[in-house]
Amino acid sequence: MRELKIGERIPVEAGGEAVVSRELGRGGQGIVYLVRYNGREYALKWYFISRIRNPEAFRNNLRRNIEEGAPEGGKQFIWPLFLTEQKKNGAFGYLMRLAPAGYDSFTDIYNGYKWEKPAVKGRPAIKRKVRFASLDVMITAAVNIVKAFRALHLSGKSYQDLNDGGFFIDTRTGDVLVCDCDNVAPDGDNFGIGGMPGFMAPEVVRGIAKPGVLTDRYSLAVVLFKLFFRGDPLEGSKVLQCVVMTEENDLIHYGRNPVFVYDPGDASNRPVKGVHDNVIRLWQIYPDYIRQAFTLSFTYGIQEPNARIIEKNWLQMLTQLKLDIIHCGCGRTAFSSAFEKKGEHSLICQNCGSPVYMMSVKDYEIPLYPGAKLYRCVTEKNNDDFETVTGTVIENRLKKGLFGVKNMSRQTWQALYPDHSTREVGPGGGVPIWKELEIDFGDGISGKILL
Repeated sequence: MRELKIGERIPVEAGGEAVVSRELGRGGQGIVYLVRYNGREYALKWYFISRIRNPEAFRNNLRRNIEEGAPEGGKQFIWPLFLTEQKKNGAFGYLMRLAPAGYDSFTDIYNGYKWEKPAVKGRPAIKRKVRFASLDVMITAAVNIVKAFRALHLSGKSYQDLNDGGFFIDTRTGDVLVCDCDNVAPDGDNFGIGGMPGFMAPEVVRGIAKPGVLTDRYSLAVVLFKLFFRGDPLEGSKVLQCVVMTEENDLIHYGRNPVFVYDPGDASNRPVKGVHDNVIRLWQIYPDYIRQAFTLSFTYGIQEPNARIIEKNWLQMLTQLKLDIIHCGCGRTAFSSAFEKKGEHSLICQNCGSPVYMMSVKDYEIPLYPGAKLYRCVTEKNNDDFETVTGTVIENRLKKGLFGVKNMSRQTWQALYPDHSTREVGPGGGVPIWKELEIDFGDGISGKILL
């Protein structure tokens, strides 16, 4: 494939021409250029046409995706927008929007740093740390990744090439952009893309299945594991024995005989101290239900694609995980499972002795510490909005040491007190954190305070 030149004009099917400004990057399928089209800047992915198995079918699938648009309006997807005309040799590409400033690649987040070009030419590159602003933000990013793939799968499509190069994330907010969407295809269709080793489902590695929704779910579990534990779920002592990861070794360890690093029935591939320190340290920090989810994904889920965790269940667990974070007044931040149990439901901070009470809503158990928040997904029916705050725990302005739940929603709640009396709690109102007090949030959703 001939590379494009600066200033070269590329005809676009929708009319007009895109003018090449400079190269942005390159990968296995082609080169991405910055172009100007109709007065705006876009990214143009220009394909190595010889590496596409069936260029005509691939191009038609791209055109169909452009016509149908991205799932749920496309806010989370850097979706193909315009298809270029084909050159005489069959080469073509497509235009997409640029990732906005402030987003980092998943790869840089996983590595914990990125290299930036110096402001002055000739100076060495600058190594900058890349970290999430908080634990809450990281879990928000995980939720957004899952929501994006749920939307894609509900539209009848699969991503097929899920890997660490497929996301841009705002580490300040947890906002996620899914990129490299040109391989997205209707579930059951495939145009030659298998995926990246380490992310592909074992059946795809072995060549006995094509990528689809079920293989996406395996890859999604890999992405979440890497996000949380900063390591590979299948790379332990067994894999390290391979001096070089050849194609044959990839086939063995990721296809024929994959072993989860924390497989309860097979200790042959445990993480190695000094090499997999992140996995060893972080695995102990997360609650049991998260560890169990990954254990299922990389043991039974390896052999049985239909047993893989669906997006709805990931969202429920990740929402609980976000609710489980306790920001104690003493400065300690940890999951509730790291706090000492005091009685059947209450917790206590080992650092300062502050008590933490719980509220049960739906299938969630929510720690009620000062500043804790309730979200629409908790207090409303059939809602997965985990960002809009509907309630928060505050201290009574007149009675120090007395805490309550303030109604931050637009709905009027009903409070049922232990003596069976009731009171309306309008927006801005509050109820005390008392044992056995219940809050009716409306539409059949209620919460009970447990001490």
